Amino acid sequence: MFLIDKKDKIFIAGANGMVGSAIKRKLKKYHYENLECPSREELDLSNTELVSKWFKEKKPSVVILAAAKVGGIYANDKYPADFLLENLKIQNNVIENAWKNDSKRLLFLGSSCIYPKFSSQPIKEEELLKSSLEKTNEWYALAKISGIKICQALRKQYGFDAISLMPTNLYGKGDNYHKYNSHVLPALLNRFYIHKLENKDLLECWGSGKPRREFMHVDDLAEACIFALEKWNPSNKDAPLDESGEPLTWLNVGTGNDISIKELATMIANITSYKGNIIWDQSKPDGTYQKLLDVSKLKKLGWNSKITLEEGLKKTFEEYKNDFKKNNLRI
Repeated sequence: MFLIDKKDKIFIAGANGMVGSAIKRKLKKYHYENLECPSREELDLSNTELVSKWFKEKKPSVVILAAAKVGGIYANDKYPADFLLENLKIQNNVIENAWKNDSKRLLFLGSSCIYPKFSSQPIKEEELLKSSLEKTNEWYALAKISGIKICQALRKQYGFDAISLMPTNLYGKGDNYHKYNSHVLPALLNRFYIHKLENKDLLECWGSGKPRREFMHVDDLAEACIFALEKWNPSNKDAPLDESGEPLTWLNVGTGNDISIKELATMIANITSYKGNIIWDQSKPDGTYQKLLDVSKLKKLGWNSKITLEEGLKKTFEEYKNDFKKNNLRI
């Protein structure tokens, strides 16, 4: 028996973003048709009054919070107040109004950056708040941690059925390829393809290339979201527990495999047919050596990632090329 119904009115906050649009596609694939997907122009989630009014009128029974202000290291460092304030406003407005208007389930999407910089590898859910965060994205991470804890607090005090998933690094359809505000995988994909088009025989990458990262296709995350909404009840006796034997209200989502940045660059060079030389500027920082999520708890519930990195990259590159032609992404 599923915990949500095909007839439920489902609100996807952030339905036009990379994650939200992937969830929307998957929900339709599985015949969830009663979807509320307002654009930012239709509903500014940072506006408390508008969000409150919207919930009172629409009364969604299921809420998926996939909306967030996101960006790479450069953006996080340059706009710390924006990342903290905007994300807190969005989260507080959506979560509190879902609770006040009797939504039966809420799924909050966090990020693997919530975990301390020097977490034990692979990173278990219990690592949260054990030590200090990575400075380059702490503002975004602090907002996401607050979201997790709001959901946990509402469940503890009021019995509100809120759950959270912590995805690893994502990529796929609808990703951000901006020169300064993108994450490592789309940034590399963009640079390699442009260097190929311009016949450049040398491409420089930051750091040593030795750090390892885990990457998951956004369609896999969408599948995990629907699985969690349908089947994961933290109150069940067989639900995942933390090290103290208490029910967990957030679970990691990933592939369980990582790759070095140098290996990733080589894979992208092959996929984009870039034939030039790759050099590594070791004067630039490497960041944390490894960030691999422990996904054993979600796996025990019955969910596994299915899309391999090479398969996902090939698919993403074809989608990227189509967008590149339409939008001139090199600018």
